Amino acid sequence: MLLADSRARAIVTTRELWQPLRWRRHEFAFLREVLLVGGGHTGPDERDFNALAGAASDRLEGAPTRADDPAFWLHTSGSTGTPKWAVHLQRSMLYSERRYAAPFVGLRPGDVVVCGSPCFHAYPLGFTTYFALKAGATVVLNAQRSTPARMFELIRRYRATVFVGVPTLYAQMLNAASSGDGADLSSVRASFSAAERLPAELYRRWRHRFGVEILDGAGATETLHTFISNRAGEARPGSAGRVVPGYDVRLVDERGVDVPTGEVGDLLVRGGSLFAGYWRRDEVTRRALQGDWYRTGDKYRRDADGYLWHMGRADDLLRVSGHWVSPAEVEAALITHPAVLEAAVVGQEDRDELIKPKAFVVLREGASASEGLAEALKAHVKAAIAPFQYPRWIEFRDHLPKTATGKIQRYKLRAREMVE
Repeated sequence: MLLADSRARAIVTTRELWQPLRWRRHEFAFLREVLLVGGGHTGPDERDFNALAGAASDRLEGAPTRADDPAFWLHTSGSTGTPKWAVHLQRSMLYSERRYAAPFVGLRPGDVVVCGSPCFHAYPLGFTTYFALKAGATVVLNAQRSTPARMFELIRRYRATVFVGVPTLYAQMLNAASSGDGADLSSVRASFSAAERLPAELYRRWRHRFGVEILDGAGATETLHTFISNRAGEARPGSAGRVVPGYDVRLVDERGVDVPTGEVGDLLVRGGSLFAGYWRRDEVTRRALQGDWYRTGDKYRRDADGYLWHMGRADDLLRVSGHWVSPAEVEAALITHPAVLEAAVVGQEDRDELIKPKAFVVLREGASASEGLAEALKAHVKAAIAPFQYPRWIEFRDHLPKTATGKIQRYKLRAREMVE
């Protein structure tokens, strides 16, 4: 789908990844060159990338570009449905590095970065390429699946100083560490999180277990990287942090009017790393870009100190008993229970066709699903937050549907409920 949608003229890939597509070559009308990394025999109309690189000159003239020329595309993660290509400009990487990476991450020569997310998405791309290159830091690239054991191994072997993950991975690593997995993070000075809201309980458990803060932040493929972030020594557990200097954000109601402090609004952002538009998606681009502002589709509230709190996607919020319910708040309450590893909350109709919260729960190792536990979790949420927010139904699952970046795909859970 990515190859056809992009209309790419060339693809650089491995033989293993190309093999399932070889028989479908006729479907890619724009594809002219297939360059295979790894050497060996190539089929018709395929070329050996290593041989071509070996025969090429070791000197390369830089292209005469301007700051506002297109530079690269990033594919959105697809957490809400069909992914899109976001077109970024030549200035985008440098802007993100100057505004966020330099003051908030502070990479320097001698730092070793281990990342638990795929490098082709916006959040890990920064840490594993242009942030590290600008700072002269070392990056450990991982070709294997990012299991807790693998992450602990890489951190220990390479004495990593910076660890980059997502909330799901942090929860899995804590669970593995409590089960006796060798976990030595003594070399790590900072951990970073994005992609989804980091629950306060995860932050506290990680800091208590390893003595290291997780600095959570908020960004988007369309902004290239982080534009709201916690700063070392100033983190507020459960929040995304404060606005990164160089960016502006607004929280607005359905009329586009700014909401007061403490109230929930739609998040808009502007800044120098904003994308130019979606490739071949003009109508979607017009909806997303409103002048200088990008409408993120997320709901936030801002407290009196300027910290921003993620309340969920605009289409995730539920109207229950006349009140707005944030699935993110219910999920955060659920994971404070010692039996819960992960949770996702969506809306489901009851017998009266009224929307109520339903929770999908993944249990920690050693915990067993039962009606008694389900009732205990409902009571736990009632005690932790407003009683009307508790999940009326709880379904235990072995895993939750996620994107490659670790975001929970709630739309798949909603679709499942509609089918049933």
